[in-house]
Amino acid sequence: MKFRIIACLIVLSAGVIQAQEIKWMTMNEALKAQKKHPKKIFMDAYTTWCGPCKLLDRNTFANKDVVEYVNKHYYPVKFNAEGEGTINYKDMTFTNPNYDASRTGRNGTHQFASAMRISGYPTIVFFAEDGDLIAPIVGYRTPEQLEIFLKMFAKDDHKKLTSQSAFSDYRENFVGEFKN
Repeated sequence: MKFRIIACLIVLSAGVIQAQEIKWMTMNEALKAQKKHPKKIFMDAYTTWCGPCKLLDRNTFANKDVVEYVNKHYYPVKFNAEGEGTINYKDMTFTNPNYDASRTGRNGTHQFASAMRISGYPTIVFFAEDGDLIAPIVGYRTPEQLEIFLKMFAKDDHKKLTSQSAFSDYRENFVGEFKN
């Protein structure tokens, strides 16, 4: 009897843990979903060799508050910026003609990464409900550091911030709720 109760608890807790994941999709899937139900896109542009990218996955994207907010307000996209996939965006096709499957470590940069002006890894890229680029945010962010961007773009507050001082005021007055 004791064994069955413990087994049930393990199964139930595994279900809770699995529910606490960002529901990643490809960029093509997110763009298709936007046509049926407009929603902003949150893209994690990473590479396989990038240490801070792995920390972002482990520390930030596993955070309960981040998971819930991203899944609710965005179509989350996981994009290997040196991978080989094809992306169809704004009537253009982007590939990685320099991708070499036999290489380990750094690889050719995907054309979509270049088009989005991704200059370092990790980069989080935000897109509007119509697929237009809003902004790339370069570098590792803790859940608390990411929260301001998630909420600012989700609520379209960025449209009111027309200067660096306006953003500084916004950041100074922002009250975060995410916890580590």
